[in-house]
Amino acid sequence: MLSSGEIVRRAWRLGRVIPAFNIPYLPMMEPVVRAVLDTDSVALIEVARLEWMKFEAGSPRRVMEEYAKWANPAHVRIHLDHVPVIDEDGKRVDYVNIIREAIDAGYQSVMVDGSRLDLDGNIAATSQVVELAHHARIACEAELGSVLGHADGPLPPYDELFATCRGFTDIAQARRFARDTQCDWLSVAFGSIHGAISKAARDQKKVEARLNLTHLEQLRQATQIPLVLHGGSGVRQDYVLAAVERGIAKINVGTEIRQAYEAALRETKSVPAAQQKTYDRTASLITDYFGMAGIRAAIMGDAP
Repeated sequence: MLSSGEIVRRAWRLGRVIPAFNIPYLPMMEPVVRAVLDTDSVALIEVARLEWMKFEAGSPRRVMEEYAKWANPAHVRIHLDHVPVIDEDGKRVDYVNIIREAIDAGYQSVMVDGSRLDLDGNIAATSQVVELAHHARIACEAELGSVLGHADGPLPPYDELFATCRGFTDIAQARRFARDTQCDWLSVAFGSIHGAISKAARDQKKVEARLNLTHLEQLRQATQIPLVLHGGSGVRQDYVLAAVERGIAKINVGTEIRQAYEAALRETKSVPAAQQKTYDRTASLITDYFGMAGIRAAIMGDAP
């Protein structure tokens, strides 16, 4: 059976992308997994620390228990998304123990986010987790640069952010980071933003972000490893497809399916109705947005 690291690297070599769907509410698990199976695709199912701290995912172990009910290794793997060293509220996080517990629970890849540290601090924290993950024979994702949007308070106008390249991953730093940490995948910043997580803003439609494809191409050449796009919801499709051609092998999707679930639950008061909306949106993204329907055999290596 291919590992998560091998799946993402295979997608990278083929010029394809693995969508990674975030689960902030446990009832979303079944319809998301079912959509991946029904479209004969491949995806990661993931949870970030903020989704058990600020939403209702519960804990990494509870998400793992729910995933185990529906898991199908021919189509899905479970990934521990954003575990920050310093969180969106500026607080230090016991990131090593969280990641160690997730590995012990059976997570098949993990992410450490040291992007709020200086470069040397990020390299040190990431290298520590890479060693932990590789000892367990699983992949480690890291982040360099700043994909904005998770902190409380309004962002500056998006056009200003994009024009000034605020938070963009530095090319020379990325080259050193990939070499020194030996991370398997690197989340880079080149125009996308996270969906807002504050209660006042989490229902708002995301800005239609743009991507600086020239910057991405330089990052690919500098790092020579699979790159990750965080904040994938709301980015125009032509930008996404062009980014995949330039080295993006994993794209995180949270807001698109979370808001579908929340809106349906709010309107109908019915969990099954909200699950159906989640299924519909996930299947549509796989088929119409990423163009990943029917790709399982090629990714998993058993194509004729």
